[in-house]
Formats: sequence, C-alpha cells, structure tokens
Amino acid sequence: MSIALPVSSAPVPLRPDDLRWRCDPAALGFRSTDDVPPLEGVRGQQRAIDAIELGLDIDDPDHNVYVAGPAGTGRNTAVLDLLGRAAAARPAASDWCYLHSFDDPYRPIAVELPAGKGRELAADLDELIARCRTDIPKLFDGPEYERRKAEGLRKVSETRDALVEDLKRQANALGFGIEQTPMGILTVPLVDGKPIGPDAFALLSDERKMRIASASAELRDKVDGAVRTLRQLDREAHEAVHAVDREVALFAVGHVIDALRAKYEKQPAIVRHLDAIREDIVEHLDEFRQADDAEAQQIFAGPRAWTRYGANVLVASDASDGAPVVSEPNPTYANLVGRVDYRATLGVMQTDFRYIRPGALHRANGGFLVIQARDLLTSPYSYEGLKRALRDREVRIENPIDQLLGVPTATLKPAPVPLRARVVIIGDLLTYSLLRRFDEEFAKLFKIKAEFTPFMDRTPEGLRTYAAFIAKTVKERKLIAFSAAAVARIVEEGARLVSHRSRLAARFSQIEDIVVEAAVVAKRAGAATVRAEDVSAAVAARRHRSDLLEQELQRMIEEGTIRVETTAAVAGQVNGLSVFDLIDYAFARPSRITARTGPGLDGVVDIEREVELSGPTHSKGVLILAGYLLGKYGGSHPLALSARLTFEQSYSGVEGDSASSAELYAILSSLADAPIRQGIAVTGSVDQRGVVQAIGGVNEKIEGHFAVCKAAGLSGDQGVVVPRTNMRHLMLDDEVVAAVAAGRFHVWAIDDVDEGIELLTGVPAGVLQADGTYPAGTIHARVRARLEEYATRLAEHARAALRTDGSAH
Repeated sequence: MSIALPVSSAPVPLRPDDLRWRCDPAALGFRSTDDVPPLEGVRGQQRAIDAIELGLDIDDPDHNVYVAGPAGTGRNTAVLDLLGRAAAARPAASDWCYLHSFDDPYRPIAVELPAGKGRELAADLDELIARCRTDIPKLFDGPEYERRKAEGLRKVSETRDALVEDLKRQANALGFGIEQTPMGILTVPLVDGKPIGPDAFALLSDERKMRIASASAELRDKVDGAVRTLRQLDREAHEAVHAVDREVALFAVGHVIDALRAKYEKQPAIVRHLDAIREDIVEHLDEFRQADDAEAQQIFAGPRAWTRYGANVLVASDASDGAPVVSEPNPTYANLVGRVDYRATLGVMQTDFRYIRPGALHRANGGFLVIQARDLLTSPYSYEGLKRALRDREVRIENPIDQLLGVPTATLKPAPVPLRARVVIIGDLLTYSLLRRFDEEFAKLFKIKAEFTPFMDRTPEGLRTYAAFIAKTVKERKLIAFSAAAVARIVEEGARLVSHRSRLAARFSQIEDIVVEAAVVAKRAGAATVRAEDVSAAVAARRHRSDLLEQELQRMIEEGTIRVETTAAVAGQVNGLSVFDLIDYAFARPSRITARTGPGLDGVVDIEREVELSGPTHSKGVLILAGYLLGKYGGSHPLALSARLTFEQSYSGVEGDSASSAELYAILSSLADAPIRQGIAVTGSVDQRGVVQAIGGVNEKIEGHFAVCKAAGLSGDQGVVVPRTNMRHLMLDDEVVAAVAAGRFHVWAIDDVDEGIELLTGVPAGVLQADGTYPAGTIHARVRARLEEYATRLAEHARAALRTDGSAH
C-alpha cells in the first residue's frame, strides 16, 4: 500500500504587513470624535443581549438570568440598560405594608396595595391616631360625658338604694341592724333598738341568745341574697359606664373609621384592621384619657395602644413609575430578604411590626433585581436565602441564626410577601460552571445564560462602535477630542489586546483607561486634540508601570546570570520561549532547552516531570513528541533511545505544550549532530505526525526574543519561528516591525517540523523515498542512522552481558 508523503517547503520570512494590522484613519470617516455621536447602550455582544431579552420576555418565574463573562465587557451597563427599558414598559409595582395582628401580635399581616396607596394608607391611619389622641380626651373631659355617665348610673343607683333600705327594714324586724363596710354587709344584734357588743351579748339569757341566733341565720340568707343582687348591680353599673364610654369614644372617631372602611372596602385585610382598631380603642380608653405628662411613665408599661394602629410601609412606588430595577451592591442576608430591627428600652430589646425592614427582594418585587455573583456567594446564607425565595416564590423574613441553632428565639414572624421578581446574577463563566455542576437547584432557577465575550469581530460596525465609545468617554469625562489617527491607534491596540488581527477587545474598561491616559498625555503636551503618538505614549507608559519583573529578568540575561545564546550554533540546544503571566501584564523571554541522547530503552525522559516541575499539559507534549519519534523512526526496528530533556536554569514549574516543537528540535539536533542556530527562537506545539500547531502569547514571545537579541546586538540572522496558524494573531510592536522591515530581525511561519529543523540547522530535513530511506546527509537520514547505531550497540551490549552471565554459571 503506497502512502502519499508530504513534501517539505522552505519557510519564507514574513513581511512587515504580515506582522501587524494597521487601521487607516481615513477609512473611519471623521476627523475627530467631535464628529461622532456618543455610544448608546452596548454593542458587539448581540448573543448575550438576545439571551437577556429572551429571559425578560418569558413570563415564567424560573427563567431568571445569569450573565456570564469577564469584567469590563459592559455586562452591568447592558443589563441595567435592558432592564430599564423593560421596566419602563411594565406597570408600577404594588405597595406593601405590614399591619399589627390583633389576633397574633407576633405575626404581622402583609397587605398589598396599588402603587402609591401605601403611603396614603399610612397617612390615613396616622390621621386616625391623631384624632383619637385629641378628640377622645376632649369629649371625656367635658360636662356632657359626666351627664351621660350620671344618667346611665342613676337607675342602678336607685335600685341599689331601694335594696339596701329594704334589707334594713327586714333586719330591724328581726332585731338586727345593718352596717355597710368595705368588706361587705355586717349584721349587728339590737337590744332596745341599740346595738350590743360581745360583753353585753354574753350577759343575755340563753333563751335570748337562741332567739338572736335563729334570727341571725334567717337574716344571713337575706343578706347573701342582697349581696348577690348588689354585685349584679355593680356589673350593670360598670356596663352602663362602659356603654357610655364606648358611645362617647365612637362618637369622637367612629365616623373616621367608617370613612376609612368605605375607602378601603376592596381591601378586606384593611377593613378587618379598622374593625379591630374600633374595638381596641374602646378597650384601651384609659390610655387615650391619660394626660400627656404621663408619657414618660408609659415607658415602663410598654408602647401605647395607638402604636398598633398605624401601617409600616415596607415598599412604596409611584403610580407613574414603571417596574422597579434594583441593583443590590451588598447582598447580605438581611439586605436581601429583609430584617426585623429592635429598640432598647431600659436594657430590654423590644420590637413590633413597625421595625420590619425590607430587603432587595421586596424592593424589586414586581420588577428586576441585579446581584453580583461574587458578592452573593461570599455573604453567609445569602445564596440559600435567594434560592429559597425563588423556589417558594415568596419572601419570608427570618433570622438565619434560628435556622443554624435549631432553637428559634422569641421574635416576630412577619407574614411572607409573594415574590414576582426576575433576578439577574452577573458573574464570570467559571462561577456559572461551578454552580451548574454542583448545585442542581441553580439550573432550575436560572434557566437563561447570557454570555459576554472579551472580544468582538473587527467589522466596519466594530470600528464605528470603538469610535462611538471613545466619543462617549470624551463627553462624559470632559476630555479633549481624539483625532481619527488617535482613534485608529486605539483600535489597533484593541486588536493587540486580544492578539487577533480580525477581532477587537470588547472589555471596554481597558479601552476607557487608555482613552483617559492618552488625553492626559496630550494635555501635558499642550495638544489641541489627542494624537496617535499620545495614544502610543500612554500604552507604553501602561506597560512600563508593570514591567519591573521583565526588566529585572532582562538585566539578568544581559549580565550573563541567566545564560541565553543568540549568536552561536549548538547541537542539542534550542531557545524556547516562555511566557510570564502577571495577571495584569504578560511578557516572554527565551529559555535554553537542551537534549542529551544515547543508547538505551528509557525513551524520552522529561527532567521537569521527574522532579515534579512539569504541569500535565507540558508532560503531555513531551509524550506526544515521543510518539512522533516512534512513528517516524520506529517502523523498522525498536527505538533504542534514551533522551533527557530539560529547561536550563528553570527553577519553577513548566506548563503548556508550546515548547514541544522546540524540545523535538533539540532531540533531532542531538541525534543528527546538527548544530542549531541560537539566534533563532522557536515556539509551537507539535502533534504525533509532526504538524506544528498554534500556541498562545505569540506576540509576547516574539517581542521577548527580540528584546534579548537587541540587547546583544541585532545581526540580521536572528528571529523567531512560529506556527503558520498563528499568523492571524500577530499584532507586533512597531519597533519589531521596523526591525523586520530593515532586515535586522525575522519572523518565520511554518507548518511542520521538517520546515523548522531545516531553518534551524541549515540542513535539509529529507523526504522519505520510495525505497523507505531518506537522502544521505539529511536530518532524518542522520537521525535514523544514529538510532540504528544505538540499537546495534545496545544489542551487542546485551549479547555480551548474556555471555558473561553464562560463563559465570
């Protein structure tokens, strides 16, 4: 079976135009940002915007939205803009109030009212309280009240007097007198019409004493009957007074309560509350009749009765407003679901319905709530509280400590408020993935994912978006205008930030920082508008603020502390390129990769892996290049190879597979004894068939090697070999592009290992011929010969060992 083999082609240095895309200021269509309308809303994130709008249009409580993406991409701006527009088209949210429960004071009643009616209810009830406190005392202090009370008691008093007189006559007839005392009615025996004492009673005859005792027993029954009647009359007197008091009190405020009942007749809870107030006023008239100077004494007895009559307006809306949009910056449990406050009274903490405070869910009810994922997840109990509210579709104010301890404290248990809000969580993609994987409820409650990307396509619309954003920043921050050339330079930097010639950075916070700093540079220079050179200076200054480690590493290379060769040719050694990512800044520098080979059966040994300094991806890359060697040279006989690979002077971990092609070149160079030009650095991963694949950080890697070569002196023979598939990612610094244009530095793009090894060694790689051999003198022929030599030597060594072992026996 014949196989078509690829024919290697010599790599050609890239042209300056291949190394950086340039934005033509003339193509922007304006002279300065004064001619550009400022950006409105967010552009370049249509996928995310479509997802958010879908979530807002679906009328289902479980279709809450998680907005994922890196910070600075306009997530918050887009969300608030879309929610604001959606809220404006919706009716205003209901008002919610809490009322005292006369049946169960520990469970205040939640009442829903149309928008704008909550404060009106509170004002009406406050007016009722004020009328109670002023009108009731006036009527009770007037002569009419005394007349009505006396009239109500007159009949009872007359009946009582008649009863007492009748009892006296009966007692006298039996020879007794009657005395009324605080302890009750006493009977006293009479002799000759006069009461006698115990001493006189003792001198009476026994017969007389017996007659008195008999009469006393008869009278006692009459007295007991009279006492019962008197007690009933006392109750009637009390009821008469109570009836007068009730009549007077309701005369003072009953009409006010009736008017409120008529006003709120469509609110049964409020009507019941007013009826309860009516009865409570009558039961607590003494408090209304107390003088104002007794207010201080009431502290000891607790709140006055009328404090129960008002309304605690939890959430109030304006009827002319749309639905609420609430962004909660600090979503603690209390800020999210509400809380119950307390007041200290003589060292005792007290509370009632007036001290119930709303949470963000209450304020967003009927509208939208926006929360940052990191803030939500780092606040104890908040995430669980949010899920519980969304799951139960109600907001219940509870103390999370009660749930933790399992022993509830004596406090209020406000009635829950039905929840009708759409929640939008803004966070990064990793947080979304973790919640989706480890919390099964999350997927049920947040069914819409809106993902913002850190980049956008470099289209004419994208260029207009950049210009409009810069114009918006200039207007909002009152900066001097940006020329078209300055805008073009910022657009180029946007492509550089995402390392892609066909894309632009969508993290506009970064672009805004560049705009502000470039304006300062232009202002210091006294320029009327911001120029392209001002933007370049601002970008350079941003890099300089973060490049301390880079400069220190460069100093160590220049001083020879870290050895990097850029002029010699060395077999088994190649300059790889390592990226140092400092989060806010990334740079690269060459690293010497060396390989030592010999006969053996160990295969390719990665020293970094042996000492546990190799990450999994780097270890995988080494195993892949071992697979390349096996496929390329192990078809005719086993590979009798032991190779050692290492990053020289590397004392920290190595990760990534971008050095796998460089490591392969080092092994091939060692086996073929073909020196590698040290002025050329290499990057690119490799597959088992020898195809060189794209890597990250290509711009930083090229610029890092350029910096080292520049310090040592550019010879015109130096450069960097990169995968051809990375060409679209090239947005190199102007200095590097200029050096390439002058022929003092080069960048080569390759497709496979053969192109790279030819460039590095100057020796043809060699193409497999029909007879299964490679042309003499080529890299592959020399490598195969060396491997066959290793196999022969290893076999001879094995046979000698067997002979030695046999003779020993």
